[in-house]
Formats: sequence, structure tokens, C-alpha cells
Amino acid sequence: MNEETSTETIQRVLSAYDLGRKIRQLRLRRKIALVDMGKHTGLSPSMLSQLENGKMIPTLPTLARIAMVFDVGMDHFFGDKREKKLFSLVRASERMRFPERPDLPDPAWFFECLTFGTQGEGMKAFLAEFPRREIEQDLEHAHDGTEFLFVLTGALTLRFQGESHQLRAGDSLLMDSSEPHSYRGTGEAGAKAIIVTSPPRP
Repeated sequence: MNEETSTETIQRVLSAYDLGRKIRQLRLRRKIALVDMGKHTGLSPSMLSQLENGKMIPTLPTLARIAMVFDVGMDHFFGDKREKKLFSLVRASERMRFPERPDLPDPAWFFECLTFGTQGEGMKAFLAEFPRREIEQDLEHAHDGTEFLFVLTGALTLRFQGESHQLRAGDSLLMDSSEPHSYRGTGEAGAKAIIVTSPPRP
């Protein structure tokens, strides 16, 4: 097996950082043509084109020139090999089912977090199950932000601001979840719903 040369090694390592695409993005965001960028950096439009297309490996002095023109640090090019976009896959077998509260003998609802792999305090999604309950008084709860609910199957009663609302499969609602509210499954087999919560706006 042929060993790669030092140049090939450098190119392979640097290619993971996608430098050409990052240089091109900086230029396009400022709406600068290659000719104009060449005037600012002292580099020829031909060289800049080759850099953007990945046909030439930029030296550190070259990157420094480009970074100064666009007022970014060198970490813009090397801070991350590739920009990581949000992507969180949760397998059905990985989810865990939790009751409304572990100390309640007859929980009004159970939930499975559909986004437990994500970080931070952003949007969260849950699969909720509401067993049929004859008891009309359920514990109310509240949390900051907004809540969206879409009923998948069955029927349930939602209590909000002192009023009861009957929801059936296909119904949806959006509410201020900082207001105390409660759920109760009222269909023959209770109900299932998707619930999405989002934090309050800053």
C-alpha cells in the first residue's frame, strides 16, 4: 500500500474543515465579487477562486488576510470541522414512559419524551397518554412558555382558566402554559396526544 505524501496528508486533514466553503460564505454574505475581495486581501481573483473551490490549500498568512478583511477570528475556520446542524434521532425502543408524578397511585397522564437527546432549554416534544378517568378534579400544573397539543386518538378534557374543553382525535390547541391547567382522559380507552412545549421568548 502506498504511503501518502506530506502534502496529501495536509490536504486530507484540512479538507475536513471545509475552508473553501467558509471563505465563499464570508464573501457572499458581504456581497463582494472576487475582484473586489482580491483588492482588499492582496490576492488574485484566480487564487481566491481556487481557494473557494478547494483546488488550493490556503496558507495561514492567506487565511489571516481573509479573516482581517471580514473581521472574523481564525477560529471561524478551525473552530469546528463542519457546521453542526440540529439533528436528534430518537428510536422508539429508546424512549422511557413516565407517570405524571411517581408518588401518585392513579396518574392522570403518562409521557414519553420524544426529544430527550437534545441539549438546552429549547423546544421539547412528548407523546402523552391519558388513561380514562371518572374523577373530575385533577391536579393542575403550570410551566413557563407555550404548549401545543394535538390529539392523536380518543378524547380528553382539558381545564384552563376555570373552563373545561373537550378535545377529540384531530383537535389541537395552543396555550400559555404558565397558566395552571390539567388533563383528563374521557374516551373509552382514554386518549393519546403529541405535546410540544417551547420556552418563553427572551
